[in-house]
Amino acid sequence: MKRISLFRSGIAALAAIMVSGTLAAQAPNLTDPEIASVAVTSNQIAVDMAKLAKTKSKNEEVIKFADLMIRDHQSTIDKAVALVKKLNVTPKVNDLSNKLNSDASAETKLLESKSGDDFNKAYINEEVAYHQEVLNTIQKVLIPQTKNAELKALLQNAVPVVETHLEHAKMLQKTL
Repeated sequence: MKRISLFRSGIAALAAIMVSGTLAAQAPNLTDPEIASVAVTSNQIAVDMAKLAKTKSKNEEVIKFADLMIRDHQSTIDKAVALVKKLNVTPKVNDLSNKLNSDASAETKLLESKSGDDFNKAYINEEVAYHQEVLNTIQKVLIPQTKNAELKALLQNAVPVVETHLEHAKMLQKTL
């Protein structure tokens, strides 16, 4: 059985709620500013982890994957920031975005302690699980709760990107 890392526990909790069928009763009720904060936070975490991978890995495919994560997730952050400026909305930090940040900090420490193939495997395993859980959360929590049409469209447009990242990470996972 795979361990659930600290890094993913905030989103893993949402995924567990979704699986249990009690999403409506237990999922956090987020406002659009809170959803914007979760979106930016989760993308920034992916960028930061990818930057760590670029400094720790010597594997060409892992480095290419990290470059892709930086490019795509930074692009999403840039779009989200532009949208909230356009809408004159300030992303609101909330329990989920705080949990994501604290868990990411702990996961960073864990990954920093690894090297070589151990690092590559741990990083890619986390990327597979993280992207799957982010995908589920976007589709089952964030999009349904988003009121603003433009923010909802940004999240909907992120779905195929996250799906592509997930498939790419799974492919890498098989080769490591």
